[in-house]
Amino acid sequence: MKLVFPLTIVGFFVVLALLADFIAPYPYDLQNRRAPFHPPTRIHLFKEGRITLPYVHPYRMKDPLFKVYEEDKSVACGLRLLAKTEHGIKLLSVQEPCKLYLLGTDKLGRDILSRLIYGSRVSLTVGLVGVGVTFLLGSLVGGLSGYFGGRVDTVTMRVVEVLLAIPTFYLMLSLRSVFPLTMESSQVFLMVIFIVSFLGWAGLARVVRGMVLSIREKDFVQSAKTYGAKPLRILRVHILPNTYYYLVVSATLSFPGYVLAEASLSFLGLGVQEPFPSWGNMLSDARNVNLISSHPWILSPGVALFLLVIAFNLLGDRLLEGENR
Repeated sequence: MKLVFPLTIVGFFVVLALLADFIAPYPYDLQNRRAPFHPPTRIHLFKEGRITLPYVHPYRMKDPLFKVYEEDKSVACGLRLLAKTEHGIKLLSVQEPCKLYLLGTDKLGRDILSRLIYGSRVSLTVGLVGVGVTFLLGSLVGGLSGYFGGRVDTVTMRVVEVLLAIPTFYLMLSLRSVFPLTMESSQVFLMVIFIVSFLGWAGLARVVRGMVLSIREKDFVQSAKTYGAKPLRILRVHILPNTYYYLVVSATLSFPGYVLAEASLSFLGLGVQEPFPSWGNMLSDARNVNLISSHPWILSPGVALFLLVIAFNLLGDRLLEGENR
């Protein structure tokens, strides 16, 4: 039961990422310049004191200076499930002339919910690729270093120590500065994946190396050597499988770090670029305290980031508890 909550949250974001084109009400780059900082659309279930089918009212701007809106209650638009729209078949849509902004809009009138859903693809992809590269490099380098020892161990561990000695955030900024700021969004996305993957494997390699130093002295490893098994086969079949549980727990706990690394770069304008959405660049407007107080819905990506990070941390803690039993 302790795994239900984190797995539910993670599964929820995975479904959003996989079905973004179907779930998101609008394209991530669709602008409505007449509705900047539009408040979240209210869904009504009662009409004249009676329960009715869900409907919404269109909004009109009451104060253009402070972006204050009010509902036009003279018009009601019903919600539609699995309806075909001009943007394709959508899970939830609304009849014209109303707009469905469940989490409001940003300064350009783009639907925050749609951008949040598309942005989940960036966070999950960066996290999964980062964990995958870390898992591969960390286990391979640590395994080879611990098994062979000697000069191989000395050289690899010195490289690991150098990487661990450099502050991660500043190294991340330094690596980003090598690339031009005029790169396309797809290129920047691949570059961010490379950066976060490059930073994470050193610590894991060091721990795996220590575990391999102990495991290689076990009787079953010595028996494999006696029967003439090659070093790489011994590592793959006999040694590394005994570290898999730790690797899985470590990967789960390190996933939030990659997500936050990408969000930090994008928040500073060095990661995924507009108009492509990332939870980090969506939060860039939140640096203005006045905007937060007037339009608190712009913090929605921060809430999603918090939920995803806490879910993976809880998942890692539960797996760690299971290992210690």
